[in-house]
Amino acid sequence: MKILLVGSGGREHALAWKLLQSPLCDRLIVAPGNPGIADLGKAYQSRVACVGVNSDDVEGLLALAVREAVGLVVCGPEAPLVAGLGDACVARGIPFFGPSRAAAEVEGSKAFAKQLMAKAAIPTAAYGNFTDVEAACAFIDRQPGNVVVKADGLCAGKGVEVTDSHDEAKAAVRRILGDRIFGTAGAQIVIEERLMGRETSMLAICDGDRFVLLDSSEDHKAIFDGDRGPNTGGMGAYCPSPLVSHELTAKISETIFTPMVRALKDAGRPFRGLLYGGLILTPDRGPMVIEWNCRFGDPETQAVLSRLRDDLVPWFLGAANGRLPEGVLHFNPGTSVCVVLAAGGYPGKVHSGQPITGIPSVAAQDPNTSVVVFHAGTSIQNNQLVTAGGRVLGVTAVGTDLADARARAYAAADAILFEGKQMRRDIGLRA
Repeated sequence: MKILLVGSGGREHALAWKLLQSPLCDRLIVAPGNPGIADLGKAYQSRVACVGVNSDDVEGLLALAVREAVGLVVCGPEAPLVAGLGDACVARGIPFFGPSRAAAEVEGSKAFAKQLMAKAAIPTAAYGNFTDVEAACAFIDRQPGNVVVKADGLCAGKGVEVTDSHDEAKAAVRRILGDRIFGTAGAQIVIEERLMGRETSMLAICDGDRFVLLDSSEDHKAIFDGDRGPNTGGMGAYCPSPLVSHELTAKISETIFTPMVRALKDAGRPFRGLLYGGLILTPDRGPMVIEWNCRFGDPETQAVLSRLRDDLVPWFLGAANGRLPEGVLHFNPGTSVCVVLAAGGYPGKVHSGQPITGIPSVAAQDPNTSVVVFHAGTSIQNNQLVTAGGRVLGVTAVGTDLADARARAYAAADAILFEGKQMRRDIGLRA
């Protein structure tokens, strides 16, 4: 069949790389794509094409899907899902991997997600919702410990401030709710107790009733080594997490994902697509939910899909049609590590247009290689690959164990050069 993939980042490059390995994918159209995705055509006999339709252009994407008579649409980023791209495609009879606008509210509104979890008794932090600065600050004063301040809406992974004091929390409230540094996404905020423990990401493909879990992963949000500095969209990830055993996976499935999928269905919002649980493994209260996302994570996707053995297309089609295949997903042994190379200044203002050199031949777009360089923020200017965003590349390696995967990923990352390059040196060391 012909598949339309929506998005332009590292997550979408990883999805394209995996979808093209399926014998069911005759042709892959990516809107808008990136140079790395376009370059996949060399390895896959020109079966991939990037089309200049932006991922937030719902009408343009629908028109493209209809014109190309695609058999499946796969949406990478959250904004088109929250805007209703899935609803538009389903209304035209086009199978769509991704939730409806109503189901996507689990990410589009943190307040909605917290209310749904409270009703379903899903373990999560105690919280309050606020639209008034003074009321929010008064709530902070009543808390016995430190808190986390979150913008309610979509902020590209940057709308959360983990604070170390009540004064710091109040300052975050004034920035987000008072100064509206995130625009309308910060018109409402969620303040919740700060939980302690290691974070892990769990991804589930859902068909509205059933779900199948992928292997666990751990993201690294902060910009600097040792989890210091401001949060970013993600500076690296590894898969699997050594903390998530088979027994813990079963507990997460039973106490978190099963009630959440049921709660969404009972609310008239059946979830068909990728449900992402951002969890924290607390020492005294077990696994608890920090946040829900309605799509694949970035850069977790790069690490997780690099080890996935199975063909994704039957699972995506099954989810879209409300009938997942029987069984579980299978992963290759070993460990994967993704190291993000970011532009100078990220996560603040960045300067684009810096020439990129040194992408090694070992990282060629070959499904059998141990290293793949996924493009996130790149473009072509005057026949030269240049930086075009905050997170530029995701250098991803699979090894026999974590040390082997780290060595392979960092050897490739060190060979790639551009002015102002930033990367963390400790991806995976916490394990």
